[in-house]
Amino acid sequence: MKWRRALLAGSATVVLGVLGFLAYAYESPIDPVDRPSADSFAPELVEKGRILAAAGDCETCHSAPGRPRFSGGLGLPTPFGVLYTTNITPDPQYGIGRWSKEAFRRAMREGVRRDGAHLYPGFPYTAYKNVTESDIDAIYAYLMTQEPVAMDPPENGIIFPFNYRFFQAGWKLLFFDPAPLTVDPSKSKQWNRGAYLAEGLGHCSACHSPRNLLGAEKQGGDRYTGALVEGWYAPALNGDTGSPLPWSKDELYSYLRTGASPLHGVAAGPMAPVISDGLAQQSDADIEALATYFADLADAPEQVDEQTIVEALQSTRAPSLSELASRGKTLFEAGCIACHYNEPDKAPNILRPELALNTAVTGPNPSTLIQAILNGVNKPHGHPDIFMPGYASSLTDEDIAAIAAYLHETYATPIGAISPAWADLAGTTKALRTENTEKQHRQAEAAQ
Repeated sequence: MKWRRALLAGSATVVLGVLGFLAYAYESPIDPVDRPSADSFAPELVEKGRILAAAGDCETCHSAPGRPRFSGGLGLPTPFGVLYTTNITPDPQYGIGRWSKEAFRRAMREGVRRDGAHLYPGFPYTAYKNVTESDIDAIYAYLMTQEPVAMDPPENGIIFPFNYRFFQAGWKLLFFDPAPLTVDPSKSKQWNRGAYLAEGLGHCSACHSPRNLLGAEKQGGDRYTGALVEGWYAPALNGDTGSPLPWSKDELYSYLRTGASPLHGVAAGPMAPVISDGLAQQSDADIEALATYFADLADAPEQVDEQTIVEALQSTRAPSLSELASRGKTLFEAGCIACHYNEPDKAPNILRPELALNTAVTGPNPSTLIQAILNGVNKPHGHPDIFMPGYASSLTDEDIAAIAAYLHETYATPIGAISPAWADLAGTTKALRTENTEKQHRQAEAAQ
């Protein structure tokens, strides 16, 4: 009898637990509304929303090649399958045309759709919860004045059981703190503005922080320590970049404003449109605020003097090379050095990137360097004055591995304490080449 009572009590506990979770997971739908007319929004509010939407990279994520802007369909690879971005045009059937302001706010800050379904955290509501209600309302006004597009994105390819959205309520219970960011009274107004931009619409930690096995950003000392994103390595922003020179506040401003830093390289891959499409729309004051925030996070100096730069250049030369790197040296000197050579006793400039100081070369992960060799650094999103062709069709995986080994061994070996050796470069190159091809196929399918 005791055994039966224990079994009954255990079963009841499980049932009550399941019912309790379902009650917690349930979010009520918000009634649809008639699409607000475009002229119901003040022009200055719409313009404010345009700038804020650019800061949040809304168009970059919700626009896929071959599809109209904001109509979704961009495939985002995750460990749980491919997640396709949604249509956020004011189309009443496929977009958000029947969403009220209240429904839009809830999606942005709580990760819940108008119909009550939980959004996947690929949509960074974990950062957007820090955005003020007035800024969210401005973005709503901007999106509601855009051209509606009657296009439905492809279905997500999320694996079981994560394809059931109510499980996201459990994810939120574990990893989502709905409390918004608060002002730090010990910091300056400029610093707090930078924190608001970075931790809110900018959602910078979404790419620059590693994630745990369930896809949540790691916190504490792991935050902003760098992460692999769509085959590109987003470097650490906490000062541990693997570069022989620290990022100064001036260099951070230059990079965020123009997409290039004379001492650290140019924006490429997923970061390029963040600069050209997003930050380019922001005021100088806001870029200064971001630079101030990240300079403080990394304990960076205001600027780096030229003598320190020259000394760093002269110290980053390896005395010997492996067999693979020796072959890479031959390839590099035959096809690359004309654009990448600088006098070792002079500070570099933006138009001739100095690889000895480039985080892509000296950092802990080779992916960004390999992607740059495969794809190049090109318009429309790159720096307007910088062009590098891609070599995917002219160099083999072994060729690219050899060049990467040469550059890393030459420039990172002297600072090996913070730049570990790169292993299996040919295998990494092959995997990235395959990932790029799969991405192209997803884009082609979404555009159909």
